[in-house]
Amino acid sequence: MQYLAAGSTAPDFTLTDQHNNSIQLSNLLKQSRVLVYFYPKAMTPGCTVQACALRDSKAKLAAKGVTVVGISTDAPARLAKFAQRDELNFTLLSDEDHSIADAFGVWGEKKFMGKVYDGLHRISFLIAQDGKVEHVFDSFKTKDHHQVVLDYLG
Repeated sequence: MQYLAAGSTAPDFTLTDQHNNSIQLSNLLKQSRVLVYFYPKAMTPGCTVQACALRDSKAKLAAKGVTVVGISTDAPARLAKFAQRDELNFTLLSDEDHSIADAFGVWGEKKFMGKVYDGLHRISFLIAQDGKVEHVFDSFKTKDHHQVVLDYLG
């Protein structure tokens, strides 16, 4: 698995959010940098911890000029339940066919409890307003992800 590196051009995409709206990366980039974070599955323990910490850090991230967008392979209806259950205050996007995950290089082989399968890797990309990957966050714990991003932003 080879994911996008800093300096690469991020693939522009349009995906459906938790409200069944089409969201395009290039439109978001007109307003701010975008933290595109990929997570394996809505409403699972690790993904919930990560999402809630980002929710609680939204104002700090916005003050640094960053909009948060989460992407998983979950259907929009499941994303809506996740957002409602945990009062998430940012956009969740559905990549059911994992084509965007493929484009970013975050879909690949995973191992869990002796099983090998293909899945979504937990990696985040800070996309600058020019569409280039500014930074890749690939080493963090779910509970610390938000702080790693904030530390990078200074």
